Amino acid sequence: MSAPRILIYLLRRDLRVADNPVFTEISRLYQQSQHTFTHLLPLYVFPAQQVEVSGFLSSDSEQSPYPEARSPVGGFWRCGPHRARFLAESVWDTKKGLEGLQSGLELRVGRVGEVVKNLLEAYQKEDGEIVGVWMTEEEGLEEKQEERSVRSSVQDAGKEFRLWADEKYLVDDRDLPFSRPQELPDVFTSFRKMVEPLRDAPRRVLPKPAKLPPLPTVVPRQPGPFTIPNSLDDTMSALLKPLEKGYGLQHPPKWPESAKSAHPFHGGEITAHQRIKHLVTSGSMSSYKDSRNGLLGEDFSTKLSAWLALGCVSARQIHEYLLDFEDGKTELGKGVQGYGKGENKGSSGVRFELLWRDYMRLCTRKFGPRLFRVEGFKNDTSTSWKYPGRDPEAKYALQRFLEGRTGAGLIDASMRELYLTGYTSNRARQNVASYLAKHLGVDWRNGAEWYESLLADYDVSNNWGNWQYVAGVGNDPRGEARVFNPVKQAFDYDPNGDYVRNWVVEVRELNDLQAVFQAWTLDEESRHDSGLDGLDWVEMPLKRIHFQLGRGGGRGRGSGRGRGGEKGRAGGGNGYRVRGRGDHNRGQGWMGKMDKARAAGENL
Repeated sequence: MSAPRILIYLLRRDLRVADNPVFTEISRLYQQSQHTFTHLLPLYVFPAQQVEVSGFLSSDSEQSPYPEARSPVGGFWRCGPHRARFLAESVWDTKKGLEGLQSGLELRVGRVGEVVKNLLEAYQKEDGEIVGVWMTEEEGLEEKQEERSVRSSVQDAGKEFRLWADEKYLVDDRDLPFSRPQELPDVFTSFRKMVEPLRDAPRRVLPKPAKLPPLPTVVPRQPGPFTIPNSLDDTMSALLKPLEKGYGLQHPPKWPESAKSAHPFHGGEITAHQRIKHLVTSGSMSSYKDSRNGLLGEDFSTKLSAWLALGCVSARQIHEYLLDFEDGKTELGKGVQGYGKGENKGSSGVRFELLWRDYMRLCTRKFGPRLFRVEGFKNDTSTSWKYPGRDPEAKYALQRFLEGRTGAGLIDASMRELYLTGYTSNRARQNVASYLAKHLGVDWRNGAEWYESLLADYDVSNNWGNWQYVAGVGNDPRGEARVFNPVKQAFDYDPNGDYVRNWVVEVRELNDLQAVFQAWTLDEESRHDSGLDGLDWVEMPLKRIHFQLGRGGGRGRGSGRGRGGEKGRAGGGNGYRVRGRGDHNRGQGWMGKMDKARAAGENL
């Protein structure tokens, strides 16, 4: 009997079986009478530079050969507890899905290139031959380094290496109206017009493969000092164990009584499709345009970004669900307003945001390492950033910002929600980014790294590109001129104060919305009566933003020197332009309005 010929498929952020061109091609080739491989080894590696892997050590006496997976600027864990859980669930869901096709998923920890090299060497001693390694191309510095490392190891061994295009996005790379990254327009609107109409842009979804090759009968074990868990629960425990050291916050947020997460979801391909079906049948897809700026609840936005980031679902799969609903092709959504009546404002808005994810990823391809530099895509050296690593006041301001104790209600509610749940809304993300970068003047990369650590839906291109956008160093045409007033924004998007009260429990009993959104405006007697005496964020807010609600949404005036703040920076209530009460966008179509509203952290 001849030795098994093994093809390795190295998965990263393509954790789905359906609409996966790699599995489709493997299935097609395997069903031919002659094929170069007899067995398939799907492989997922928890990458040691991005995910802390010391929890996988075989015993407490062992020491990890890798440095802690911490961010370079702020020193935060690169993958915090919320994303670690969602990632583990997604990996194990893929494993289960492949087992349903008589295949499976082998798990490893380490550096991706090293893991592949070790497998190549191990199979030289086993009954089996690796004939090739396939993987999907991704953008990002570390991702490109992984691809180069794997390519080198595989080609040095004389085996086939194949790098597949990443097809989880809305518009296929093969259909872009340009071939070189440098041809990507620096303004999103220009790019959008190049690929419209969006309803006709995506390619068709690929079906789930009917059959895959079996796993090899012998699979080398994970090299020491690590051990791979045999269950999802044990995998999550291994990922979470080192994170118990915490984040070094002096006053970490605590879960408020009766508060509910807007993102109580689990990772994986199955749950992704369940979520999409719910959005269609509940009418949330159709109402997306009107609800997308919400702050509380599960359905004001699609919440699909975490699944998109890991490739549990592709953008074109979402698009196909929308097409079926708009054309009335299936029973899903029958009876819901808009069923069978073509594209509506909501479904158009969802496609628009999917295209924004495409654009941010292409910006990463175009600008490369500039994604992570303080000067940004624009190579802007004119801004005098405050660096917490060498500025004590900036360090103090950053600490309070991370803890949700700035004194700005909307910002504090968002930061506490993020820390506790791994989620915060798009509207809140815009305000948070603007507050750190433009109101406090602190190096925006600290915020981007904090989001990387805590967001369940972290995506390298969207996170870093969107932080640049609001910080004024990215591809926002308005740049430094776009400033969000978090007090006016709170009045506009949290008109009853429900969101701020939900997460900032100290202000729940206050009736005055101005005080809910800025407790420092209370007089001394009211502070005492409300139990707010002695709270630094009440008595010494980082930034005092004077704002009075008036006709037409009011006017604001930015001023004051909170500790860590900067007098006069950020210009107050009319230094930005967004959709909402008091912000007029007349004479524009829906897409034009969406372009105007584009800002940091879009999370669908």
